[in-house]
Amino acid sequence: MIEELLKKANQLPLLPGVYLMRDLAGTVIYVGKAKKLKNRVSSYFHGDHLPKVAAMVEKVADFEVVVVNSEFEALMLENALIKRHMPHYNILLKDDKGYPFVRVDLREDYPRFQVVSRTRDDGAKYLGPFGGRSVTFSILNTLSKALLLPTCSRRFPRDVGKERPCLNWQMGLCLGYCRAEADPAEYRRGIDQAVLVLSGKSEELKGALREQMEQAAEELQFERAALFRDRLRALDSLGNRQKVIATAFADTDAVGFFRGARTCFAVLHYVDGELTGKDFELLEEPVESDAEAVAGLVLQYYDRRGLLPKNILLPLDIEDSEAVEQLLTERAGRAVHLHTPKRGEKTVLTDTANLNAREEVQRVTTQSQRRSKTLEWLQKTLELPTFPRRIESFDISNTGSFGIVAGMVVFVEGKPLKRDYRRFKMKTVEGQDDYASMYEAVTRRFARAVEGDDKFADIPDLLLIDGGANHAATAVRALEELGLTLPVYGMVKDDRHRTRALITAEGREIGIVGNQAVFSFIGTVQEEVHRYSIEYHRSLRSAAIGSELDKIPGVGQVRRGELLRAFKSVKAIRNAELSQLREAVPANTARAVYDYFHPEPPKGGENAGD
Repeated sequence: MIEELLKKANQLPLLPGVYLMRDLAGTVIYVGKAKKLKNRVSSYFHGDHLPKVAAMVEKVADFEVVVVNSEFEALMLENALIKRHMPHYNILLKDDKGYPFVRVDLREDYPRFQVVSRTRDDGAKYLGPFGGRSVTFSILNTLSKALLLPTCSRRFPRDVGKERPCLNWQMGLCLGYCRAEADPAEYRRGIDQAVLVLSGKSEELKGALREQMEQAAEELQFERAALFRDRLRALDSLGNRQKVIATAFADTDAVGFFRGARTCFAVLHYVDGELTGKDFELLEEPVESDAEAVAGLVLQYYDRRGLLPKNILLPLDIEDSEAVEQLLTERAGRAVHLHTPKRGEKTVLTDTANLNAREEVQRVTTQSQRRSKTLEWLQKTLELPTFPRRIESFDISNTGSFGIVAGMVVFVEGKPLKRDYRRFKMKTVEGQDDYASMYEAVTRRFARAVEGDDKFADIPDLLLIDGGANHAATAVRALEELGLTLPVYGMVKDDRHRTRALITAEGREIGIVGNQAVFSFIGTVQEEVHRYSIEYHRSLRSAAIGSELDKIPGVGQVRRGELLRAFKSVKAIRNAELSQLREAVPANTARAVYDYFHPEPPKGGENAGD
């Protein structure tokens, strides 16, 4: 089947277009676009793929393509086909997210605001969309109180003059349009003013109210002037609550994206540089690359949202950015600009959006899920034949004159398994030789496994060596001589002593900085094996120092500690003058230490009583 599909794909033209993958039932399971159909479609049917892509390819029974004239046409057609077929393997925003609109029919004598799920071509005016139904109702309630519009259940003109005004009128929260003497024109003015606010034109409304207030005062219509004054004060008092309304009219959106055990797409809305709202959606892992996924999600998000900001900040470069920008501009009816900031204040906004996306994923996934996903990515990055359930790592500690040691740490399912840690004191290496020491440590560990030692029976799926290609090659040689074959990689550090890449025994570097989860995990392994090996070395060093000083009469644990704090090493204590020793410990102890390291009487006739 795969060979037939590859043959068919190789016959496609090198032209832009859209392809539809179908399963045995003929159902469209994936829709994609391509600059060159032949290259893109054929890539699915040869080589290795991410698990999700491989799962999709296994289900492909046939495909069809549509050739178009430009990349922009391909983008539009792809988007339309995704909305039509809702393919299983395309990354899709949920339909039930809910971005409500406010509907008002200005053709009515007494228009009322309604919260609706979608717009219709019915002649009414639709405002929004807003962040959620509860938020939208809160907006309408706040505006109605500010503009003294009715919030009761009465309907006009049906209920005008039928009953006494409700408590809202008595409390000054409504102008009492249920009264027979109420002015319907004033009601319409209040509705028009609310529409301005909901359209993001609060400042425009405030200017108009000031003019009306001043004109009414000049005409000595003081009661009417007071009404305009009160409305102005009410609008000013909205304060932070207006930010909720402004969310629908952001001038800048910052997009965040994070791929972990789950994937999150997040959007932060900014008005005049101030954060006014956040939107996010959790998704299954996309088949697409991060760049393709972000481009598709941006199109879907703003297609259903309706209102678009002036600027959209993206977390990474996307293909066909000009085509995406053109399509969004056409939908908005005005210019919409896409930016991928690389430095400066705007990068802070995209970094914040990415952080929010990551935190949402962390919130809904367990640590074990995150560790498993990290190991899955590590397997793919290194093209490992098996899932790296058990990982062992070696490091050599080689300082001073207290011998060379090696530490071995073990991670199982992404967690340290300390009961399996091992340490080795070199038996065959003379002098400071890291490579020979690594060879001995690896040989001793795996020779025990070959011999059937239960304590060393578990063979790792991956071996990580602290060091470069030569260290990795040394470990490979030790394994081969024992008849073993394991994936071995060196952990390469940068100038700041941080892991920057993995490297094969042949010297091929594999970058890991681009995947934060893998990068952090490898860094954790390297720090742990370094800590373990150096602690072993220090324990041997302390034991050697202790055993030497313990031979001196009168030097116990307290005096030994005082000497080491003052001189740092046995060598410095041995070379110290008697006067220097006296500054660290009592005179009789200083004399004992000096005499131990200097059997000959000191020059100048010094004695303990001086």
